[in-house]
Amino acid sequence: MLNGADAAFLEGLRGQGIEVVAPEPRYLEEPRGRWPGRAAAVARPRDTAEVAAVLRAASAARVGIVPYGGGTGLVGGQVMGAGEGALILSLERMNAVRAIDPQSLVIEAGATLEAVHEAAAGVGRRFPLTIGSQGTAQIGGCLSTNAGGVNVIRYGTARALCLGLEAVLADGTVWNGLTRLRKDNTGYDLRDLLIGAEGTLGIVTAAALRLFEPPAVEGSAFFTVPSPAAAVELLSLAQGRFAGCVSMFELISGQGLAFLRQTGPEVRFPFAEDPEWMVLIELGLPEGMDVEEAFAGLYEAAGDLVTDAVVAQSAAQMAEFWFLRETIPVANRRIGAISSHDISVPVAEIPRFINEAGRMLNAMGDMRINCFGHVGDGNLHYNVFPAAGRRREAYDMAAVKHAVHDLVVSGFNGSVSAEHGIGRLKVGDLERYADPAKMAMMRALKAALDPEGILNPGAVLA
Repeated sequence: MLNGADAAFLEGLRGQGIEVVAPEPRYLEEPRGRWPGRAAAVARPRDTAEVAAVLRAASAARVGIVPYGGGTGLVGGQVMGAGEGALILSLERMNAVRAIDPQSLVIEAGATLEAVHEAAAGVGRRFPLTIGSQGTAQIGGCLSTNAGGVNVIRYGTARALCLGLEAVLADGTVWNGLTRLRKDNTGYDLRDLLIGAEGTLGIVTAAALRLFEPPAVEGSAFFTVPSPAAAVELLSLAQGRFAGCVSMFELISGQGLAFLRQTGPEVRFPFAEDPEWMVLIELGLPEGMDVEEAFAGLYEAAGDLVTDAVVAQSAAQMAEFWFLRETIPVANRRIGAISSHDISVPVAEIPRFINEAGRMLNAMGDMRINCFGHVGDGNLHYNVFPAAGRRREAYDMAAVKHAVHDLVVSGFNGSVSAEHGIGRLKVGDLERYADPAKMAMMRALKAALDPEGILNPGAVLA
C-alpha cells in the first residue's frame, strides 16, 4: 500500500524550493468526465533536478505520483480516482527549447505540441505529429502515450519522431539519453521502453525530436467511394502514384456526417448529398508538381473506385476540410455512444472487419455505427450508438464493447488500443487480451524500474 502525501511530506518538498500548490479543478478532470480525480497537492518543478528531488522523496516515503501533461488523454491515465493522498506532478513550467537545428529540436516535456510546431517553423522545418488537442497536449504526454494522429501514414507515431529522451526514474535517478543520433546500437533501446509507458516506468523531462522539410506543395481533397473496400484500393493506388507523399488518408462515414448535421458544430459539407463513405486525402508533393493535376490524375486512374471528388482551392478551404474531420468526435459526444472503440486491424482487413462487425452488432440489436479514422494505418474509431429515439442506457454497454474487442483480437489479430493508450480505462482489456508472456515481461519491467509502485499507480497495470 502507498502512503498519502501528508503535510510533512509536502513541507519537505517546499523546503527544497519546489512549488507545491492545491489541485485546481483542471488537474482533477479528464475530457470524457468518467473519473473525478483526487490528489493531496500538485508539485510544479521548474527543472529536471527538482523532478528528481520529488521522486527521491516520493520513493522514500512511498507516495504515489500521478504525472500530468495537458490533461487531454482519453483513457484516464492522468487522473487517479482512488487514494486521496497521491501527488500530481505537472511539468508545465518546464517548457524551454534547449537546442534546435534544421534536423532536430531538444525541448522540455512541458511544452505544448503547438509550441513544438512553432519552434520547428521558426527554423523552416516541421514537426509532423498532429492531433486535435495540440494546443493543450504537452510533448511529454504525447511521447508517454505514443500519440498517433493523422500523419502516421507518412511519418509514423510519436515513437518514430523521437531521437532521444531525458527522464527521471522512480528513485530520482536522471537518465540523460538526449542523443540526437539517427543510429545507435549500444544495447537496449531505453527510449522506446519509456515511450508509450504512460509515466509508469519513469517521468520524461525532455526530448530530442526529428524535424522535417515541409513539402513544397500541399493539397487536400474529398473523394466519395462506394465502400471501405474501394477506399483501401484507392489508398494503394494513391501510394503507388505518389510514393511517400500521401500525408493523410482518412475514412469518413455517412453516419458521421448525419451526426454532424443533427448536432453541429456547424461545418461546410463538401457534397450536396452526403455519401455513404468518403475519404479525405492530403498530399505533400515535391517542387514542380501541381496538386490539382495530381488529384485529377488520381481520380481518372481510380475509375469505379470513386464516384465524386472535390479539391481544396486554397489553404483556407484545406482548413475547412480538416475542420469537418476533426469535429466528428464532437458530434459523437453530443449523440452519446453506447461504446467507443479505438481499434486497429491490418489495413487490408479493414473492409472485412467493417462488414463482420456490422453484421454482428445488427444481430445484437438496433444500433447505429459511426466508423471513421486513419485508414492509412489501420486505426479505426469504431463507435456504436443507440438507434434514433432510444437511450444508450437501454443497451448492455459491456456486452457491446466485449463483442467488438473480441472480434478485433480473435478474428483479426488486431489491437483494442491503437493510439489512445491503456490508462486506467483499459487495464482490464489489457489483462483480457494481451499475451501472457507479454504481461509477465511488463510486470518484470515495472518491478525492476519502480519497485515501490509509486509511478502512476493503477495505470496500464492493475
